[in-house]
Amino acid sequence: MVSTDLTGAPSRAQAAPVTASPFYRAAWRWHFYAGLYIIPFFIMLALTGMAMLWLAWIDGRDGERLPVTPQDAPLAVSLQAEAALAAVPDSTLVQYVAPRAPDLAAIFRVDRDGTATMVAVDPYTADVLDTFPRRSGWYDLMDNIHADLLLGVTGDRMIEIAASLGMVLIATGLYLWWPRGTGLARALLPRLGRGRAAWRALHGAVGLWISVILLFFLVSGLSWSGVWGEKMVQAWNQFPAGKWGIDVPLSDSTHASMNHGPKDVPWALEQTPMPASGSNAGAEGLAGPLTVDTVDAFARQIGFDGRYQMNLPRGNTGVWTLSRDSMSTDSTDPTSDRTTHIDRYTGKILADVRYDDYSWFGKAMAVGIALHMGTLGLWSVLANTAVCLSVLFLSASGVVMWWKRRPRGQLRLSPPPLPADLPLWRGAVLVGLVVSLAFPLAGLTLIAVLLFDLVLLSRLPGLRARLA
Repeated sequence: MVSTDLTGAPSRAQAAPVTASPFYRAAWRWHFYAGLYIIPFFIMLALTGMAMLWLAWIDGRDGERLPVTPQDAPLAVSLQAEAALAAVPDSTLVQYVAPRAPDLAAIFRVDRDGTATMVAVDPYTADVLDTFPRRSGWYDLMDNIHADLLLGVTGDRMIEIAASLGMVLIATGLYLWWPRGTGLARALLPRLGRGRAAWRALHGAVGLWISVILLFFLVSGLSWSGVWGEKMVQAWNQFPAGKWGIDVPLSDSTHASMNHGPKDVPWALEQTPMPASGSNAGAEGLAGPLTVDTVDAFARQIGFDGRYQMNLPRGNTGVWTLSRDSMSTDSTDPTSDRTTHIDRYTGKILADVRYDDYSWFGKAMAVGIALHMGTLGLWSVLANTAVCLSVLFLSASGVVMWWKRRPRGQLRLSPPPLPADLPLWRGAVLVGLVVSLAFPLAGLTLIAVLLFDLVLLSRLPGLRARLA
């Protein structure tokens, strides 16, 4: 449960400071410090997350939800591509994103002098409907703020600390609000009093309701982080390139090289080397000349219906790549994920990876990321919106309770007092070590706060008087 109460002391209506156990006080103190850091980040994550949910649903992540009037049959993809290339002279075709429905535009990515431009084309008339720089819309701005606050690595680490400390917040919040002799129903549906007691009851109940859901969001969100996600989890859970086949040559690039801005390839494949064209390896695939038209027809033949993405070969050993995955909002079903690589010279299929080929953790991440991003349809957009609104309420109510309990006319932090005698302290240290090993940045932060609490505040009475 997220119970970010910044009050600095239990409510008299719930637990008087005199009777509160030392362990309760310690949990409250850690809860206070965690909430103090986390609240601004949780507000930012909830607001940007909601914005992305609705921008993707209404306009599309790639601006692809431009309506067109359906006709008998779409034109050849090559004719649509010619119109896209003409809209940006001297450009090169890089990617084709097929329409997700017959009444929507097709999207082409064309590059000129290192600049990527997306071109929306009417698939029935080849009219250019819009052009815009790739990854430059409102969705991408929200996504970049959500990911790293537009601060790069520094912002990524700050948000990872907040998400990691969220585990501490949930654990201490559950301990503080868990019913003791009153029954779970009373905790989930409490009686509301007045003033701060009402705020605390609502705060605790909402936090208890969404605690498990929020834990899921934190863990799945951390999969994008630079330390816990990329260095600890993804590094040892990658898809083995050996599954391509022993004769399939490998590129020096990984699938992550296909990412530009928001991730475009499944989480389980990012660290896996790309196959390379130029051998006789692979399964029978596409015979005859390889063009955007023949590759598109082949994609439809082997089951890429609706929206899918076609990436053209780049370089002498580049491959044609056909992909569909829910993380790229191609579909609303993560179990239909599929990535197919085709040799640019022979047309043979070098790799054909589906959801069933992922490890159990890769499957969990595919479904988890789809749930996190709300790409499973309107119901998931609405459900995620409710979670975001709950997080905003918890953050705001924590500040309100602190405001109501602060010393009148003063803006001191007023954290709960540090217990002089903490029973079971060895267990608390063990929990801290487990959190530190599982989430390194949270561990470093906990150590920093502990040093601040026990070293600085104990030796600087003036600073302690200002904060306490």
